[in-house]
Amino acid sequence: MNMLQSEPGSMAGQGKGQKRSTLTLVRMAMLIAVSSVLVFLCFPLIPSAPFLKYDMADVPVLFAAFTMGWGPGMIVLTVASFIQAFLFGHDGPIGFLMHMIASGTLVTVAYAIYAACRKTNKGLILALICGSIAMALIMIPLNFIFTPKVLMDVPIGESARIFFDGLSGGYTAGAYSEAAVTAYQTVKGMLLVALIPFNLLKAGLNSLLFYLVYRSIRAWKNKKRGAAA
Repeated sequence: MNMLQSEPGSMAGQGKGQKRSTLTLVRMAMLIAVSSVLVFLCFPLIPSAPFLKYDMADVPVLFAAFTMGWGPGMIVLTVASFIQAFLFGHDGPIGFLMHMIASGTLVTVAYAIYAACRKTNKGLILALICGSIAMALIMIPLNFIFTPKVLMDVPIGESARIFFDGLSGGYTAGAYSEAAVTAYQTVKGMLLVALIPFNLLKAGLNSLLFYLVYRSIRAWKNKKRGAAA
C-alpha cells in the first residue's frame, strides 16, 4: 500500500524534474543562439589595432553560468565557440581553442569567486573584476603561442619555444626561423599598447553588461515575489 501511495508523488517528482531539464535545455539553446549571433556585432576598441574587435558573445555565456550553473555555462560556451569557429569562419581550430581558454577562464574564475563569496552583490562585483583580469592574463601566452600561426603560419611549437625561452631569458633570435622571430617581436610590441588593454576592455565591458542585465532580472524577480506575497 505504501508503494502504491508513494507512486503518484514519485511520478509527479519525475515530471517536474523532466520539465526543469527541458526548460534548462531550451534556455541553453537560446543563449547559444544569442551568443553565436552577437559575435557579428563587433567593432574595434583600440584605434592602433583595428583588427582587434570587441563583441558581446560572452555575455550570454556568463548569464548561463550564473543562472544555471558552471556546467551549463561551459556547455553554452563550447557549442557557441564551435559554431563561431567552424560554421562562421572565426579562425577555425585556433579560434575555437583560444575562445574556449580565454572565456572559460573568465567564467570559471568569476563563478568560483562568486560562490566563495556566498553569492553576495559585492562578491559578484569582485568575481567579475577578477575574472576579467584572469582572462587578460591568460591571453598573454595565448597571443604569443597562437597568434603567430594565424599571422604568419608559424608552427605553434616554435612559437611556444620562443615564448618560454623569452620568459627564462634564454631567447636568441638566431635559434628560430625569421617568420617566428618577426611574429614574436610583433606580438611583444603590441602587448602593452594593444593586446592587454583590449582584453581588459573586452572582458570588463562584457562583465559590466552581464552585471547590469543580471541585477535587473534579479530585482524584477524580487519585486514580482513581493507583489505575489
